[in-house]
Amino acid sequence: MPHRIGKINNVEKFDPEFFNIPATEAHMMDPMARMILEHTYEAIIDAGVNPKELQGTRTGVFTGICADTQSYSIYFKPYISGMSYWCNRSFVANRISYWLGTTGPSFNLDNACSSSHFVMTEAYNMIRSGNCDAAIVATANLCLHPYINFGFYRLGVLSSDGYCRPFDEAGSGYMRSDAMTVVYLQKAKNAKRIYATFVYGKTNCDGFKEEGITFPSFKVQKMLLKEFYEECGISPSELSYMEAHATGTIVGDPAEITSIDQTLCAKRNTLMGSIKSNLGHSEPASGLCQIAKILLAMETGIIMPTIHFKCPRKELTAIIEGRIKIVTEPTEWEGGYVGINSFGFGGANCHILLKSNPKQKINNGASNNDLSRLVIVSGRTEKAVKIILDDVRSRTIDTEYISLLHHIHNDNIEGHLYRGYMITGSKKSYDTINKIGHQYMKRPICFIFSGLGSQWSKMTGRALMKFPVFAKAVQKCDIVLRSYGIFLTDILLSDNKNIYNNIINLFLALVGLQI
Repeated sequence: MPHRIGKINNVEKFDPEFFNIPATEAHMMDPMARMILEHTYEAIIDAGVNPKELQGTRTGVFTGICADTQSYSIYFKPYISGMSYWCNRSFVANRISYWLGTTGPSFNLDNACSSSHFVMTEAYNMIRSGNCDAAIVATANLCLHPYINFGFYRLGVLSSDGYCRPFDEAGSGYMRSDAMTVVYLQKAKNAKRIYATFVYGKTNCDGFKEEGITFPSFKVQKMLLKEFYEECGISPSELSYMEAHATGTIVGDPAEITSIDQTLCAKRNTLMGSIKSNLGHSEPASGLCQIAKILLAMETGIIMPTIHFKCPRKELTAIIEGRIKIVTEPTEWEGGYVGINSFGFGGANCHILLKSNPKQKINNGASNNDLSRLVIVSGRTEKAVKIILDDVRSRTIDTEYISLLHHIHNDNIEGHLYRGYMITGSKKSYDTINKIGHQYMKRPICFIFSGLGSQWSKMTGRALMKFPVFAKAVQKCDIVLRSYGIFLTDILLSDNKNIYNNIINLFLALVGLQI
């Protein structure tokens, strides 16, 4: 078998207490189930959402997983066989729904290598049809068991040297790879952070083929693309880039290139690439890896190059004649639409269309005043809180980012044992991180009146007048207090050392008016 494989770190690590899972149960769970829980939390937080907000909502949870590697060994251990159901693939989606308290649809979908694209399309259709309000789409692939690797090797789809060379004459298959990917899909009107818009998704199946079930059908792939762009009303000429499924197999790449050439290249040349050259093939998770690549291009402005491509196969005339150009160098992203192909080796085909978010930050998120900002965050550990605060400190003031943090942390996150705050944009450095001893104890609000002896010159609310909310409230009070001969705005902005009598009169007026 090939000696190379794509691996991810920390498969053995997990914090069961945070997810309310007993330690004995956590040991029985498939590693990918544990890691998907962690990545689901990350995706929700990255979207600017507190997990508590999802409780009782019709948020769907859809997973695209093919193999549960833990079950290969767990069924041979009689003393733990009673816990073996934790390796059932359906439990991955159900566990996320259970943890978050969501009531939307929750299931796993398995279509081999196109699983994550199929499940993204299903989530999209579920939201549009009103079956759920938002969706968590998760997929994973862990290459832990040698029997599975050996099976793919005997099938003849793996590269003998472990290198994946899409489109290249030296390509002889792919390298298997781990991946762990989660997407949080929302209606645009509800989203606080938008990386891209899911425009449309469509699936079909090859059906019967004389060559066999694992042989791709370029005719059915071509049919999918033709129907897709007719239905969504987007012309193929508007595509900025095409992310191919291309795995470097002898029959797969020519079939895909031919279908794309005959469908999309009639009106324009097409830029194309394949993430398989960079990461290997993560099978059911490969579709969301493609999406991750596109989102990185949209965020950074650079399309990641396809590596290991030197000379195209002789069957790939569209590349040879220049109608399709493979991106082999970092290339500037120009915005617009991106088409993404994903095919399962049983004949399950899917194509989705993404559009980059055209909205730009106003003044790069900078504030329109010189006010400092209070940032309050929480975390599972002290280090986690410090990382967030250090990140805020390393940036210029970004009001959109700070607003996102405020929304996430405006309520407790269960399991967060540390709280921290900082004042950004201040000449002095203020920050504190404390461990919360009684996490769920509601603390009373206290008003402290310091009595005599605390006055000093210019002890007014002048500084507070910089805050629009405070200034509007004062102006509103002015309207009421003018009949008493009191002008609150003048008092707050006055440098007169004898204004305290006015403040006392103001206090009496407020008491009398019960404001």
